[in-house]
Amino acid sequence: MTGRALTRAERESRRALGEQAADAGIGLRELTAGHLSAARRAWLHLPGVAGARDAADLRRTGAAVLAALEAGVAALAEGHTRAQRHAVRRAEAARRAFVDDLLYGRSDPGRIAEQAEGFGLRLAERHVVVVAAPPPGETYDEAHPLLRRVERELTGRFGDHDALIAPKDGRLVCVVPAGQAPVLEVFLKLATADAGPAAAGERGGPPRGGRVAVSRAHSGAPGVVRSYEEALSALDLGDRLALDGRVLRAADLLVFPVLMRDRAAMTDLVHSVLGPLEHARGGPGPLLETISAYAASGHVNAEAARRLDLSVRALAYRLERIADLTGFDPVDPLQRYTLETAALGARLLDWPGSG
Repeated sequence: MTGRALTRAERESRRALGEQAADAGIGLRELTAGHLSAARRAWLHLPGVAGARDAADLRRTGAAVLAALEAGVAALAEGHTRAQRHAVRRAEAARRAFVDDLLYGRSDPGRIAEQAEGFGLRLAERHVVVVAAPPPGETYDEAHPLLRRVERELTGRFGDHDALIAPKDGRLVCVVPAGQAPVLEVFLKLATADAGPAAAGERGGPPRGGRVAVSRAHSGAPGVVRSYEEALSALDLGDRLALDGRVLRAADLLVFPVLMRDRAAMTDLVHSVLGPLEHARGGPGPLLETISAYAASGHVNAEAARRLDLSVRALAYRLERIADLTGFDPVDPLQRYTLETAALGARLLDWPGSG
């Protein structure tokens, strides 16, 4: 027993051992316990212990052994932590690359679907993409507390949920299966919880806090790309048009791309919004007439009923049927505007006569 400190080479060998243990999946607690156990077993066989002449010799030997043990355990822990840090960085880099490929469609759909399973996504399902924009002056990144709060809350409530949560370009993106509405609602609640209200006395215009956009559901890897683009477009429209509300749903905003873009968007609007009316008894014609008459009457039930030669009760029933079939309520201002514009587009496209 010399009582010397560990050499640099000896400390480095302990660090390398710690890295190897981390790579092998051995936890730091298990590694440290094994090291201490080996030291305890070797204690009685040390020359300085077996040959100690008195208590003072034993104390000196013990102090030297503990100092060497402390340095060895510290080196082990340092190597273990270093390996874990590298593994985390590799995992974060792989996750960022996957998120880029998924949202921008940069890779083969089959390869993306295979990679997605490692991140808890089954792309054969229909998915909704939600994009949360931060409040002014903030950026959502890996270190933002909202990301940790969302992941902790979703894991606590739903365990191994199938949602992918990741920061992207300063925003927070959530890719969630369309059938997991509770997960979606919790994300929306958390993402808008920190959004501050408009200043007292201000009315109209966009909220001062963060805003969230929800896409429609689409299938497969290409569907995720489309959903992401829809959510980004909804956020852009919300800012450009100063729309009220913190939660913007792409389905409610289909009218605006129609008005600002092209015929293809109008066709999408008509079929997405009014397509369910084809299942109505008597076809979509009477209900389309009801939408147009209700708009032309200034949304006055009695006047709309007169124009259609119906009773007010019959008109109310038609309005309810429109809401039930399409999911758009003629009484709600924003949804009513979508219905009315879709009805106008239906006339321009000669729908449903032309299919």
